[in-house]
Amino acid sequence: MKTKNIAIFASGEGTNAQNIIDYFKTSDTINIALIVSNKSTANVLNRAKQANISTLLINRADFYETDTIINQLKTFNIDFIVLAGFLWMIPERLIKAFPDKIINIHPALLPKYGGKGMYGMKVHQAVVEAKEKESGISIHYVNEHYDEGKIISQHRCTISENETAETLASKIHNLEYEFFPKIIEQVLLKT
Repeated sequence: MKTKNIAIFASGEGTNAQNIIDYFKTSDTINIALIVSNKSTANVLNRAKQANISTLLINRADFYETDTIINQLKTFNIDFIVLAGFLWMIPERLIKAFPDKIINIHPALLPKYGGKGMYGMKVHQAVVEAKEKESGISIHYVNEHYDEGKIISQHRCTISENETAETLASKIHNLEYEFFPKIIEQVLLKT
């Protein structure tokens, strides 16, 4: 089996990206080839450097108005894109260039608590305020709408009566770290 090259897109701290990097660092079949970020101050870029992974800093004009990013991804022989805390909407041109080859993780059970502006602590706060009994993560393919792509898998946790957005965030992070790399691997080994 040919090695699959992954590009991870991330906008911030990069804890999920780090978890994915660590999971695949000894893999013979899956290689983290590139970290892409839209923020020059994102810590994920430091994580990439420490792991000796190439980085690409992108700007909004190139991302939305040209094929520059697609061409750069092709230069790195990217087979698959993983969004790990990347906050920009993926443009249709990129989705068409990588059909069913872009996945995202969302920190709630979609279709609830998804869409524009629903990320990070905002999601957990909304879930707690709605007095939900459970939350979790949704790993899904990316289409041209925020959080509306076909769901690959969901993993749940219960919400206690005295849950806060912060304690829920911790539970969700644990689910992300446990399941996201495994699901990426399953999806890639099927393609």
